[in-house]
Amino acid sequence: METRMEPTPSLVGVRYAPSSPRGHVESYFLKANDPHSRRAIWLKTTIYAAPRAADGTPSHALAEAWAIAFDGERGHVAVKSSIPFEAARFDRSALDVDVGGVTMNPHESHGTIESGGRAIAWKLALESDGMPLVHFPHAWMYEAKFPSSKLVSPYPDLRASGAVVVNGETWDLDRWPGLLGHNWGPGHAPLYAWGHCNVWDAGDGARVDELVFEGVSAKVKVGPVRAPLMTLLCLRWRGVRYDLNATSSWFTNHGEVTPRHWSFDGEDRFVRVRGELWASTDDFVGLFYENPRGPTTHCLNSKLAHAKLEVEVKGRAPFTADSRAAALEIGTTDVSHGVRMYV
Repeated sequence: METRMEPTPSLVGVRYAPSSPRGHVESYFLKANDPHSRRAIWLKTTIYAAPRAADGTPSHALAEAWAIAFDGERGHVAVKSSIPFEAARFDRSALDVDVGGVTMNPHESHGTIESGGRAIAWKLALESDGMPLVHFPHAWMYEAKFPSSKLVSPYPDLRASGAVVVNGETWDLDRWPGLLGHNWGPGHAPLYAWGHCNVWDAGDGARVDELVFEGVSAKVKVGPVRAPLMTLLCLRWRGVRYDLNATSSWFTNHGEVTPRHWSFDGEDRFVRVRGELWASTDDFVGLFYENPRGPTTHCLNSKLAHAKLEVEVKGRAPFTADSRAAALEIGTTDVSHGVRMYV
């Protein structure tokens, strides 16, 4: 039932090694949702490094900063900036990043990004209960080549306060629920869906208090073979962790992914979780993710997604949780998805 791992410095510190000949992608990401309106902010710092050339020439690594202001009423704004990796700062023993003045750590984030006549600036204070979410059950999985893509959420249930300025308009944040996460690997999976939610409708009252959900379905490669869709599901409810992530459940959990929708189902002897996340086309922002080991990934990103979660904990009455403020990201190489690509 409980994850056996904690986020050590090796999990929150940067994992990119400039001396490595392999390609690499790595991200630190922060999101927060207004619990009272259809607004959300998504902030991200990334590293992109192509594989070393055949003649041994080192690859040129980039550090990038991204920001999206999601506004379901007035439209979304997305911006991005890039600098050489050497000009950025990524701490190897802590979650502490600075990419051209865009900073991110467990206590605060601030920065300004301008591109294409658009601008997003922010200064946020972050609070968290300190209960991490570690997706893989064994430490060796974060060091071995398999699974190739690593994911950990050191702060899956934080609160963000401060101000965000979107093209001159100020958004005031008063303890908006969100998360701060970290992922890395040699490239992007050819198909994946990732979802997170800690903002729920009030219909179930106390039952949805302290409920945090996060999960992922992804096609992974085992050597030259592309394995079936692998699904991991994690719950935090009233201070207890229910993680459907044991190696025995990787392929007994089920997931289905389309360009607008992710559904999933998993169970063990403690809990059963089934649900779905989905969003309309207008609530997605398309992002180009360069991929060191394949075609460019189109990330279809929404922080205004719908969620429906059915939870059955052994010894407790089952309940359903609904949301209109979930995070849903779908990665695909199918360019016919129909979502507008922003940056």
